[in-house]
Amino acid sequence: MFITFEGIEGCGKTTQAKKLKHYLEEQNKEVVLTREPGGSKLGIELRKILLSLENQGISKECELFLYLADRVEHVQQVIKPALAQGKVVISDRYVDSTLVYQGYGRGIELDLLYQLNALATNNLEPNITILLDLPVETGLKRALERNLENKQSRQEGRFEAESLDFHQKIREGYLTLASLHPERFIVLDGSPAPEKVFAQLLEKIKNKLKF
Repeated sequence: MFITFEGIEGCGKTTQAKKLKHYLEEQNKEVVLTREPGGSKLGIELRKILLSLENQGISKECELFLYLADRVEHVQQVIKPALAQGKVVISDRYVDSTLVYQGYGRGIELDLLYQLNALATNNLEPNITILLDLPVETGLKRALERNLENKQSRQEGRFEAESLDFHQKIREGYLTLASLHPERFIVLDGSPAPEKVFAQLLEKIKNKLKF
């Protein structure tokens, strides 16, 4: 079982991914919790480049290929081996992030992004994608507060520094993808307290878990 979490900055996906891991482990499942970028050894270094405010000037094409490089290593070194061992894999971001951020956000052709991601992942798709949706202003406020609290504003603040219009495109892109792939996406309101969001998540996901 391969589960991904998606959403705009500050939507709470990392918190919910951790909660789901804990819940599944209580059901005696072996779970691997990972993330993009940064799920592999190479990915850790690529994450520093991709999310740092120091690299605001990189081109959209360079950004895309760095994400694809991260994804190739992530799939080959982490995701596929874990799935082959019968483990549940939960990833904080995956292909949909590239479709939305580099496609809807940066304006790179979606058909090209689909082709490149198919190559990067060898057509590996998630069984379930959980999209946490909330107003852009709410998400950005949360994300900025988190970065300041964790002293990550320069290390991981590159996307938070984008315009409000950019983030609105991201939100709309995610909702468009969810409408195109209703069999895979579960869309949840990410605005309430984490415990309430997780209760909604469990209610929606239980009938999709094939355990």
